[in-house]
Amino acid sequence: MTAPLTLGYSPCPNDTFIFHALIHGRIPAGGLSFQERLEDVETLNRLALEGVLDLTKISYHALGHLRDNYALLRSGGALGRGCGPLVIAPRPMDMAALKGKKIAIPGQLTTANLLLQLYGEGFEDVLILPFHHIMSAVVEGRADAGVIIHESRFTYQASGLFKVQDLGAWWEEKTGLPIPLGGILAKRSLGTETIAMIDRALRDSVSYAFAHPDISKGYIKRHSQELADEVIASHIALYVNPFSLDLGAEGILAVETLLHRAEERGIIPHCDKPLFLS
Repeated sequence: MTAPLTLGYSPCPNDTFIFHALIHGRIPAGGLSFQERLEDVETLNRLALEGVLDLTKISYHALGHLRDNYALLRSGGALGRGCGPLVIAPRPMDMAALKGKKIAIPGQLTTANLLLQLYGEGFEDVLILPFHHIMSAVVEGRADAGVIIHESRFTYQASGLFKVQDLGAWWEEKTGLPIPLGGILAKRSLGTETIAMIDRALRDSVSYAFAHPDISKGYIKRHSQELADEVIASHIALYVNPFSLDLGAEGILAVETLLHRAEERGIIPHCDKPLFLS
């Protein structure tokens, strides 16, 4: 029996929902087995840069720095409409008022930060924090504003904070495309055949999750930082959608457009390797 493939993903409900069936052997995987490692997305980005994991969830911003050694999978990612990161502040204001101000972000290589930088210049003074610490940093005055992701989208108003800009809505307006948030990568060294097998298994895991949503509830709850059930359900509904089954032509165009714009701005290096091997 071959050694398990190391698989990194976040403890957020959308990822634990997607990967539950794969990790717990509820779908066929061609004899492959997996050893999961749950970390926040910026830690996963950094582990991928070090080549630590065979398979991993990453931010699409990080993909721009990983294309030499990793290929993108077509299933399992987070891409959609109405699900982008939000810029929030302690009082109503516009983005122009935040130029030159300190903005808390959930990681240098997150798509949240990439969208902030693509929005315009003047937002380079950033404070990097775990995503679940950003709202408190803004409330306490350690940052003038913050870029929030994940379940913070559903809870920021309860902390007395205000939305300044929906960066996903801005992206959709500018491009007409869904926003690519995070994807799943496989080491190119695994080879085309194995990567295709993994991609099929991952698609089956997503399909299983959609067909049996109650089976993964205990697993999701254990890793969800004591989130309320309704927040968990809203989180999954927002970030897991048909693009999670397969990026499709529109999803691929969205990813390619994001990477191209980041290359044009000099935020990521140019790469001639194909995105996919399967």
